[in-house]
Amino acid sequence: MSASPAAGQPLRLGVAGLGTVGAGLAILLRDNAELITARAGRPIVITAVAARDRTRDRGVDLGACRWYDDAAGLATDTDVDVVVELIGGAEGKARELVEAALANRKPVVTANKALVAVHGEALGRLSEKQSTPLLYEAAVAGGIPAIKTVREGLAADRLLRIGGILNGTCNYILTAMRETGRDFADVLAEAQALGYAEADPSTDVDGVDAAHKLAILASLAFGRPVQFDSVHVEGIRQIGALDLSAAKALGYRIKLLGLARQTERGIEARVSPCLVPHTSPVAQVDGVFNAVIAEGAFVGRLMVEGRGAGAGPTASAVAADLIDLARGKPASVWGVSAAELEPVRSRPISEREGAFYLRLSVADRAGVVADITAILRDCGVSLNSMVQHPAAEAGADVPLILVTHPTREAGMQDATTRIAALPVVSETPILIRIETI
Repeated sequence: MSASPAAGQPLRLGVAGLGTVGAGLAILLRDNAELITARAGRPIVITAVAARDRTRDRGVDLGACRWYDDAAGLATDTDVDVVVELIGGAEGKARELVEAALANRKPVVTANKALVAVHGEALGRLSEKQSTPLLYEAAVAGGIPAIKTVREGLAADRLLRIGGILNGTCNYILTAMRETGRDFADVLAEAQALGYAEADPSTDVDGVDAAHKLAILASLAFGRPVQFDSVHVEGIRQIGALDLSAAKALGYRIKLLGLARQTERGIEARVSPCLVPHTSPVAQVDGVFNAVIAEGAFVGRLMVEGRGAGAGPTASAVAADLIDLARGKPASVWGVSAAELEPVRSRPISEREGAFYLRLSVADRAGVVADITAILRDCGVSLNSMVQHPAAEAGADVPLILVTHPTREAGMQDATTRIAALPVVSETPILIRIETI
């Protein structure tokens, strides 16, 4: 695959979407023009844009660019060498533009993790059929070179595990909850006020954003088609301040992790809150930072950390792909040809084995603990430790925190369902997996 014009000639961009990242890219290309030209071997310039509002001040002069109300026009513009898709979303205009650009043999650079996670296999096949690059470094972990690390830096190794902290909004919320003792709703409102969370934060806090990124990383790591629907997804809405403080007392921190690993029975991929030992490197990654962790048969375990979102980091990742295109060195979409992607079985979450943290709110009366431990015993779950906190006031229910030995997920889920049905349990149990990553 090659990008287009001859070396020395400007690489001309058509940018769809001039929001935070699109404007950030324009500013980056302006401010670092000399450095980028030296590293790319030619200038990289924006010649056309597609955006709804032509009057908005984006901090950079785009008056010389051709403007399109319909982004699809970029796919057929003869003065555009590369289409940069920054619209977002798995369907609609973003998908139409990327498909049209590839069909017209225009290389595409995108930051759209939803599009790549849901349609990555088909887009990869189209890219390969048209001998036209599709690059997406900015789709995973912002300024962290996650895609290049997995696809190129670890190309010679057989990867066993991939994942990490893949959403900065959730990491910020859990960090602030731990440090201040405030509850989820209060910290979420603060994150929205600071611009770390969207007005509708569901994609972030319900784990969907991290699942998109994990699906992409798992496909690269294990050489299989993208299977977003196979990722088990949980968010952080249910995590309370008590869970953060209890985790600390037990020697853990709570992080929303995306984890995928290759086993003899298939690939297990999930996004969920996890207790991780407070001494582990991933536990030290706080605030809006992300961390990508890979483990290979030869390289062992490595972790790269940095800002996972925002104008600067994401624009930098887009520009890195553009420099590869300008130099005529784009990598294949998935690291191997479409024919070599193997449809490996997805291992369901019910088959996972590991330890758990379980928080219950129970009536303060004799026999309650015996009833609960009897259910755990019947479901094959062995307890490691138990802590019962005092009631806030006389007659109130009390928090009961249980930590299990490693056990089968299906058995733990069954036990939790049975325990929740006990009349002495007043709230929905909080179940969190424990990981040693």
